[in-house]
Amino acid sequence: MSYLLLTCAILVEVLATSMLKSTDGFTRLWPTVGCLVGYAVAIWLLAQSISHGMQVSIGYAVWSALGTTLIVIIGVLFLDEPITLPKVVGVVLVIAGVVTLNLAAAH
Repeated sequence: MSYLLLTCAILVEVLATSMLKSTDGFTRLWPTVGCLVGYAVAIWLLAQSISHGMQVSIGYAVWSALGTTLIVIIGVLFLDEPITLPKVVGVVLVIAGVVTLNLAAAH
């Protein structure tokens, strides 16, 4: 159950982050409201996943790694951001760090 909640939290947070550009610096009301509500729901879902037994360090590491990876992909595919070697290396390192944390927590 905690991983399902975490997955939902990540997806909602990625959606909210994807809306940031459309807020135009928080000057457009409805995109801003959608973005902020998305972040609030995402944090609530993250808290629920942790309260259902997930370690904070694991939950937050997975949240940040998958969120970062998905945002990089969305940026490249939909927001006209370039894909660069440093971006790819950075994402690989973030994922490697989360895998390491998960392996350490299992022992």
